[in-house]
Amino acid sequence: MTDPTIHPVRVLLVDDHAVVRQGLRLFLGLDPHIEVVGEAANGEEALAEAGRLRPDVVVMDLMMPVMDGIQATRAIRRSLPDTEVIALTSTLEEHKVNGAIDAGAMGYMLKDASSDTLAEAIHAAARGEVRLHPEAARRLVRDFRSTDMRESLTPKEVIVLQLIARGYSNRDIAADQNVTEATVKTHVSRLLSKLGLESRTQAALYALRHGLARLE
Repeated sequence: MTDPTIHPVRVLLVDDHAVVRQGLRLFLGLDPHIEVVGEAANGEEALAEAGRLRPDVVVMDLMMPVMDGIQATRAIRRSLPDTEVIALTSTLEEHKVNGAIDAGAMGYMLKDASSDTLAEAIHAAARGEVRLHPEAARRLVRDFRSTDMRESLTPKEVIVLQLIARGYSNRDIAADQNVTEATVKTHVSRLLSKLGLESRTQAALYALRHGLARLE
């Protein structure tokens, strides 16, 4: 349950179909802790609107004209590292799934997901938690390729990696391990560097691929 004392999660909706954006706006509007602050019809517009609005989360379609969602995700994550992206699409095409995660998307959901599932994924992304459609997760784990580990992980870093794979945010990990969030951020930064990875989502996939965590 979202803490009502925390400001609503500010969301930018990106889809080339106006009716889809309207539907998303309507059912996300039922959650008092989500505020839809803007819309965009293609990736280029999404990049401009994200820069102007600085949303917490972008809900991004992947197949769009002008600039597709994968390109837009990569550009937004580079220019606005505090803005998370959830890929929301109608298919599970493997190159799209992998492309979205490689570009920095925190989550991958299908458009047939329930409003509650999408809302929960948005809140999770805002907290820095990974959320993937189960089938997308299975495909990603199967296809995931990581570079050789540059240095061995410490026992604490292994625990942090396992908790990331279980969907824990930095705050959750700090509470679980009785350390500060700053300490967790240091562990996360170091383990990503050691594993040659760029994101928490890739770290979660690494843990799943190497048997350090399991898909529920």
